[in-house]
Amino acid sequence: MKVAKFGGSSVASASQLRKVADIIKSDPDRRAVVVSAPGKRSGDDTKVTDMLIALGEAYIRGESYQIPLENVIDRFKSITQELQLSDQILLEIEQEVELVLSKDYENEFKIDAIKAIGEDSLAKVLSAYLQSIGIDATYLNPKEAGIIVSDEPGSAQIEEESFEQLYKIRERKEIVVIPGFFGYTKDGKLVTFSRGGSDITGSIVAAGLQADIYENFTDVDSVFCVNPTIVDNPKEITALTYKEMRELSYAGFTVFHDEALIPAFKASIPVCIKNTNNPNGLGTIIVAQKETGDNPVVGIASDSGFVSLYVGKYLMNRELGFGRRLLNILEDEHISFEHTPSGIDDISVIIRESQLTPAKEEKIMQRIKEELKPDTVYIERDLCLVMVVGEGMDSTVGVAHKATEAFSKNGINLEMINQGSSEVSMMFGIKAADEKKAVQSLYRAFFE
Repeated sequence: MKVAKFGGSSVASASQLRKVADIIKSDPDRRAVVVSAPGKRSGDDTKVTDMLIALGEAYIRGESYQIPLENVIDRFKSITQELQLSDQILLEIEQEVELVLSKDYENEFKIDAIKAIGEDSLAKVLSAYLQSIGIDATYLNPKEAGIIVSDEPGSAQIEEESFEQLYKIRERKEIVVIPGFFGYTKDGKLVTFSRGGSDITGSIVAAGLQADIYENFTDVDSVFCVNPTIVDNPKEITALTYKEMRELSYAGFTVFHDEALIPAFKASIPVCIKNTNNPNGLGTIIVAQKETGDNPVVGIASDSGFVSLYVGKYLMNRELGFGRRLLNILEDEHISFEHTPSGIDDISVIIRESQLTPAKEEKIMQRIKEELKPDTVYIERDLCLVMVVGEGMDSTVGVAHKATEAFSKNGINLEMINQGSSEVSMMFGIKAADEKKAVQSLYRAFFE
């Protein structure tokens, strides 16, 4: 039993959908297929999901949404006509948009339902195409499949009872095509996962069906050990652990949404990343455990857009509950933290800058000064986090030395260092302007 998920680039056009059909047809073990909405066909193209978001936002502003709706219809029309399919799906898209907008839902639920039309319509198109070429396939709505989610628009979480419902799909003889990105609450409202959530759906379906393998088809042959836009022709990673992939995804790897693998991880299902345009390639396998070679580092990732909230106070270590009270101030403003490197008299809290609006920043700084009475408090901006990742690092001497030496040789100043308690990753905080130079120096140190 295999579950195959096809991303936006894999379903962007009729020619890509033909490749998808060939992949499905080539292996009878591929019993369940999860699809994204059509992505970009070229660099200057627009994703269908972005068109649908523009449609929803126009409606909320009280403006005409006819142009974005026509853009969506035209995009699907270019696919259905080339595949010689009925225009019925185009009519259904228009009807679904009007139905969603007419419902007595809060705007956030309407936006979720509008966004989901891309995946839902593509799943119907693919199932119809598979049928037209003689493959026994059917469209399966997430509600029928049993994907039950929490009532959190735009960031739904899967409910445990879903997995038992999904397992029943194994009894079906035909191939099922399931739209990714969304599920339904217990009271029947459509709610989406966070952006990139089709990967989450694929992982959920694989876990529910207790698949032998979850194949995630994208537009790259494998995962690279570093961003190929920063380093030319980087080495490919043939095997990763779940922990390593999550650390790399969090720190900027774009292959996977960083929550996507959790259901597969919990069910111990291997995940294989493959290229729709080269399906016979080896790909990258993601597993629970693997052997470590001579180089314990599997990848280097980086992400900018961070700030550091620094708080210093003499004898902080003797002040019971200081850290808890500091983090409570952030929690009250709905701000999550990324890292908290600390000393005996100071602590830094790393935050994504996008969370820190000017109003929140002013309130946080005022409360820290009034409630914690620090000697020093300030915010340092324009930070980049660079992660060196590998499960074998904890048993290898000299990894930190090699990394810091690479920075030193290239004149890169370290703002902070933090090693995760699991010792799967080592984080370095640097100025964002040095990101490219830092990643390149680490790549040379560990992979050349």
